[in-house]
Amino acid sequence: MDGGVKRPYLGANDPRTEKIIGVFYEVYNELGFGFLESVYREAMRIALMEAGFLVACEVPVPVRFRGQLVGVFRADLVVDEAVILELKTADSISKAHEAQVLHYLRASEMEIGLVMNFGPEARFRRVEMRGDRKKRMLDDSVEENCGVGR
Repeated sequence: MDGGVKRPYLGANDPRTEKIIGVFYEVYNELGFGFLESVYREAMRIALMEAGFLVACEVPVPVRFRGQLVGVFRADLVVDEAVILELKTADSISKAHEAQVLHYLRASEMEIGLVMNFGPEARFRRVEMRGDRKKRMLDDSVEENCGVGR
């Protein structure tokens, strides 16, 4: 997405995520609970752009296996070509929601994501996966599965 430019890893210390979280609470406080996810996605897009962010919606995240395309995820929002936002309208944030963002991060060059739930109570979770962790996960899966299927 960014033409191969590697951004420094800031993770939890990235001030951008704090601003994004602030925008999330602004949107939640204005709209409240009960709308469809698509309504919150568009409201977040507008509010994030007004806050000075570059925002893309429904961003394709290709998944490759042995160099071949095997699927495409769609991230709800990508902010500044660096942060994946996955929006939910559930009772609470589940492990499956967090896992979904981890998969997006693993399949992309991005290293930080936020699950933002517009449920009965506004909640978010920060999810991170550094590039070195992505490599280690791939290496581990090869070792763990060695000999399976022979």
